[in-house]
Amino acid sequence: MKLVFLHGAGSSSLAYYYQLRHFRNSKAIDLPGHSTGKACNDIGSYVEWVRGFITARRYKDVVLCGHSMGGAIALQYALRYPEELKGLILLGTGARLRVHPDYLERCRQPGPDNSQWLAGVMKSYKKVAPDMQPVLSQRAVEVGPEVELNDLLACDQFDVMGQLENIDLPVQVLCGSDDVMTPVKYADYLTAHLPNARETVINGGTHYFQMEKYKKVNEEIEQFMASLK
Repeated sequence: MKLVFLHGAGSSSLAYYYQLRHFRNSKAIDLPGHSTGKACNDIGSYVEWVRGFITARRYKDVVLCGHSMGGAIALQYALRYPEELKGLILLGTGARLRVHPDYLERCRQPGPDNSQWLAGVMKSYKKVAPDMQPVLSQRAVEVGPEVELNDLLACDQFDVMGQLENIDLPVQVLCGSDDVMTPVKYADYLTAHLPNARETVINGGTHYFQMEKYKKVNEEIEQFMASLK
């Protein structure tokens, strides 16, 4: 089986730093525009790009693990091409991702040298280990507010609430107990409406709980992968 990680809006493969170290044969994709190439304008286009990436590398028995926007991509992929996947792992995401106007405004009015925007982005990482802060900040600068705005607008249009029962794959839903961007009720909804899902709430985790509580997250992923064998 091939574990493929998909990052969230305005983020990058760095969001899976601790998972890549643990799962040796896994792959974390940098979506187009993050930070090279041109970002896709909607979730469906990201799905097709990811599918092309996977097909070109001949990955087989793929398990998609998506965080936030990456979770939206994973869900849409499972709706379009279920026969190409073995399972889904959904981290801090939802069946519908309405974006608070404040986040959009922050990207539209980033301040001098994008300073206000960057300060806002780094707030999301405040519980991540200090040694990761400089690299996360550097990567955020490389991606920039325009790409994040593009991604957030794509998320805002995303809604598969009425289609979840069509996804029959095994699904592991994970969320942080203190996540305000994609709260626990989003995970509850996914678990209630996906026919073959189980849910774990990561205590004390915020939106980037896969970096904050990585040991627990890696354990959950490991158990789920073992259950698919």
